[in-house]
Amino acid sequence: MKLNKVLAAALGGAIFAACAPALAGNGSGELTLIHMGDLHGHLVPHPSVRSDAAGKTEGGVARIYTLVEQIRRAHPGKTLLVNTGDTLHGGAEAMFTSGEAMIEVLNAFRFDAYTPGNWDYVYGADKFLAYFTGAKPLARWNPVVANLYYDNYPGLEAKSGQTVAPPYILRQVGGLRVGIIGFTSDRGPQAGDPKITAGLRFTDGRAEFEKYVKEVRAQDVDLVVVISELGLHGNLTLADAIPGVDVILSSDKHELTPEPVFSRNGTLIVEQGMDGQMVGELRVRVEKGVVADKRYVSHRITERLAEDKGIAALVARVRAPLVSGPSFKPGAVVNPFSGAVLRRPIDTVVGHTEVPLYRSNFGDEPMPAVIEGSSHDFLTDAFRSQGDAQLGIITGFRYGTVVAPGPITLEDLYHFMPVGAQIARGELSGKQIKNALEGKPQNTQARAGEWVNGWTAGISGLTAGFDPLAAQGARVTNLRIGEKPLDMEARYSVAGFWYPQIPNLINRLPATGVTVVKDKDGTILDATDVVARYLESLPGKSVTRAGLQLDRIRLLNPLPAAVHGVREVQPLGAVAR
Repeated sequence: MKLNKVLAAALGGAIFAACAPALAGNGSGELTLIHMGDLHGHLVPHPSVRSDAAGKTEGGVARIYTLVEQIRRAHPGKTLLVNTGDTLHGGAEAMFTSGEAMIEVLNAFRFDAYTPGNWDYVYGADKFLAYFTGAKPLARWNPVVANLYYDNYPGLEAKSGQTVAPPYILRQVGGLRVGIIGFTSDRGPQAGDPKITAGLRFTDGRAEFEKYVKEVRAQDVDLVVVISELGLHGNLTLADAIPGVDVILSSDKHELTPEPVFSRNGTLIVEQGMDGQMVGELRVRVEKGVVADKRYVSHRITERLAEDKGIAALVARVRAPLVSGPSFKPGAVVNPFSGAVLRRPIDTVVGHTEVPLYRSNFGDEPMPAVIEGSSHDFLTDAFRSQGDAQLGIITGFRYGTVVAPGPITLEDLYHFMPVGAQIARGELSGKQIKNALEGKPQNTQARAGEWVNGWTAGISGLTAGFDPLAAQGARVTNLRIGEKPLDMEARYSVAGFWYPQIPNLINRLPATGVTVVKDKDGTILDATDVVARYLESLPGKSVTRAGLQLDRIRLLNPLPAAVHGVREVQPLGAVAR
């Protein structure tokens, strides 16, 4: 499809033009895409403390719905609402109901298309299929997934090799014939039972991207839209290599795109941050099969948006058994992962902090999120203390929950740790600890020359230097426990996440002498219980500036500079050498 040059300046949004293949239908009309993704179980607003904060609080699905309905009313019959995954997991409401609280609320949004994220499989393949497949799926979200297949799923062996959901859908909207192709993550959730997605097979999406873009183009569509949880860098990689896509609505890496990113083939790509902080609005005008312009507005979800009363009531209903009030019954709600019970309402204040606790800084800021975050410093201190270990460790996950200076609630801890883990102490070698900090090798979806480190593990009791210019395996240097260098051959006691399904692993690393932190009477303690007990042990139950050591991992050279005109959390460009 060939794009004309911009004819006029945008009012209230930016208009963009680019080049794409000339295979198209012959329709004329206008479509507005409404995009949300990476909600991660956040139903209610949360604090906003990062340098780009646009309000005191961000997110909240009742606010989001208000905006969605405003856009629908402004463009009646010409909108498609898309959710690009990582929705069912990330908070107490989601976890204690195995995602069903999120489904109950979000069914009211009337999604036109959805593609799942890796965390949407965390409750197991059985529940995933019950939620999204069959004649009466619980989630009425219209799933579209090209790179997820049945693979000897028990009872459905005859479907092996078939896609679990339609790889694409065609819609007639606003006078346009629109093809929507969906891509889930190339992996299942990296927590808990490694067999959680048994019977399902993921691919990296490249073969399917090429196949279905051609197949959809051949059906006289006016617009090809990809909805994808392969992450901004993965989607750029595919769109660079394979032409034919007009728009990619992306999720997974939690990047903010106040302005779109463009591939080398002219595909416009946007991503909406995390935890409901942004919603994208992309208006596309087509004239006789040719895209005349694309106007994009990035909406921050702040207190300036009023809550929709109907959605707010649904949120209150699903939260009622978990928060203070007559519906809360101590011990009645059970963690589906660990079996631990909820003893106190999630709005219980369990401590205070003088320091904002989060991990989402941009790559050009001090203590960038791919290297470290105050939230992980706090959590690993708790693991080390309560596990009576030399070190504490946590996977460098991207949960963007923010706790502003002030009270810390049990709900905050569930947002930080919604994976049902327990805490255990075991012994790891110095080499294992170093490798955990090194991060992963460049992956198959990396763009040529891209710096892809994953996210460095959070650590307590150790300091180190990190050089992004160095080769894999040589990035982490000068590792020290107190005044002593880390001995690669020695063994150290380390406390971190533990799951009964993989009992000899601490933080997914093979460990010896594993001992699980239990209550005095031997009952199960969730990781949130352990951190709450740590807060109770602190003077004044408070995380203080003096007591929380930051900058444990010192960046020895700058991370790659942003290359697409927007600030980046995960660098998308190569390191200058």
